[in-house]
Amino acid sequence: MKPDIHPKTNPVVFVDSSSGAEFVTTSTLSSEETRDIDGVAHFVIRVEISSASHPFFTGEERFVDTAGRVDKFKAKLERVEAAAQARKGKKAKKAKKAAEKAATEAAKSPKKEKKEAKAEKAPAPAEEKEEKTEVPAEAAPEAPTPEEPKAEEANTEA
Repeated sequence: MKPDIHPKTNPVVFVDSSSGAEFVTTSTLSSEETRDIDGVAHFVIRVEISSASHPFFTGEERFVDTAGRVDKFKAKLERVEAAAQARKGKKAKKAKKAAEKAATEAAKSPKKEKKEAKAEKAPAPAEEKEEKTEVPAEAAPEAPTPEEPKAEEANTEA
């Protein structure tokens, strides 16, 4: 093994808090609580569920909620909703500031409004030319269709 790249392992005792079972092994975990076993100091690590208490291993069905998982979930949900409300407040403030800024800019530039009003009143020169060059469909001369025989040709065949 290469030196100084592997984590330090410690002798530990895993204690199942629901069944009281203890497992002596080594781990990279440590704790402040220690226990002497056969003259060796072991760190004590408390766990909620182990193979001694888990329903899959024991074959028993029981409700295990030692940590108050439902209460933890409700508390987390409340925090998330509170954060969402705070974000909505920020968006509303940002929109309000943008509206106020637009109103102040409009008040500062009356010349711009006058130019826009003049542009709306006077039509563009390009639009006038387009109107003059358009020919109504009714006034256009009709060309004979190739399917219909011309009057002169019809007389000669008969």
